Amino acid sequence: MRILLIEDERDLAEALSAALGKHGIVTDHTMHLADAIELTRQNLYDAILLDRRLPDGEGLSFIPALRRTGKDTPIIVLTARNEPKERIEGLDLGADDYLGKPFLVEELMARLRAVLRRSPELSELKIAVGRMEIDPLHLSVTVGSVPLDLPRRELLVLAALARRKEKTVLRSTLEAAVYNYEEEIQSNALDAHISRLRKRLIDAGAGVAIHNIRGVGYLMKEE
Repeated sequence: MRILLIEDERDLAEALSAALGKHGIVTDHTMHLADAIELTRQNLYDAILLDRRLPDGEGLSFIPALRRTGKDTPIIVLTARNEPKERIEGLDLGADDYLGKPFLVEELMARLRAVLRRSPELSELKIAVGRMEIDPLHLSVTVGSVPLDLPRRELLVLAALARRKEKTVLRSTLEAAVYNYEEEIQSNALDAHISRLRKRLIDAGAGVAIHNIRGVGYLMKEE
């Protein structure tokens, strides 16, 4: 999963990004509304986390601005402005949920799962392919009934391929599933992840094969 975090407190943003990363979530962060709109034009996000007090304006103004672009990405407002009147204002403007600071990451994860279940594309969060069942939000994979322990980035690659099984997935799409836009990606990093992942899947008898589509990307097929 990839989300956009719009938050002006850098320390909080870094801590939250690290915590979400442990749940297999790639986080792009910006402090400014103008940059946020540009990032949504350049990237596809599964959800957006939005603060209200931002350097260039009221965070809630982002919601109608985003909707005017035709995107219906779920938005959760994260803010210290948590009076009933303020929560009503945010929800009436189109936020999918509203969570007051401070909050537990576990509660935020539960709310993320809830808003994602409303999305037609992500309503079934668990992915079944071959002999595997993949749960991206809980960072778990089983082959048959046996857990398969995978490093976080390999699991993110696996989920991205499995969600599009029998279709070629562009390298850029896979890199976006694994890295945020600020990270420097080594030229062979994705290939190394997939090489190790292939071996683990073969050893586990996962019932899938990952094929290299030269110069384009990768394709997962059931065997």
